[in-house]
Amino acid sequence: MNNRPELISILMAAYNAGSTIEAAVSSVIAQTYGSWELIIVDDASADQSYDLISAFAQKDERITVIRNEVNRGVSFTRKRALSNARGNWIAILDSDDIWASDKLEKQVSVLDDAGPELVFTGSAFIRNDGSPIDWILHVPNKVTYRQLLKQNLISNSSVLVKRGSYEKNYSECDEIHEDFATWLKILKTGGSAYGIDEPLLKYRLSPSSKSGNKLRSAKMNWKTYRYIGLDPFQSFYYMIWYTVNGILKYRHLI
Repeated sequence: MNNRPELISILMAAYNAGSTIEAAVSSVIAQTYGSWELIIVDDASADQSYDLISAFAQKDERITVIRNEVNRGVSFTRKRALSNARGNWIAILDSDDIWASDKLEKQVSVLDDAGPELVFTGSAFIRNDGSPIDWILHVPNKVTYRQLLKQNLISNSSVLVKRGSYEKNYSECDEIHEDFATWLKILKTGGSAYGIDEPLLKYRLSPSSKSGNKLRSAKMNWKTYRYIGLDPFQSFYYMIWYTVNGILKYRHLI
């Protein structure tokens, strides 16, 4: 990277996130890396989400707020945010997650040396009420396509990814884990993913989220494997890995 700070476009899709979105947006504003824009698309929320994020936008010109006229789902909504992005690097923050203040700064610092398509981080976990869970998801320095098939170690809200790669491999489908599919497609086509093994993301465990319902999450994981082109035998093989690794992971989060 050159001496001029790269603009990072942060994408946030929001739907009825009034209880969590203030903490999420505040964690962006608190970043020690200041060259960013935050594009929030409200997916026709029925709560106070739109009013809350509009108030942030009035105070910080780096924040842009867009609203869907009708509810369209998270993958469409995030893609709409992407279409309004100006940066060459994309970060994603779900409206119920929180970043450490130096998250972006530490990711940017490795771009020159590693030259990856994607940089992700470890995660700490909080309960729906914001109370901490005493466990950290550690990540490797690098993950390959085959390794990622066995377990999705790339948390969506931890990612910093090249815009071109993200746009080319974006997966717009709410019936799958669309973020998982996107990372797999990037790695399958030769991209590289590097990990920073620090909990720079606080991931909120919500019973209503896609991953909160374990049976639903497993079905979506199967559909993700099929979506990216695995045959039934391959999908079954990696579902075994997914199940075992999921049990090992979530025993810490009960």
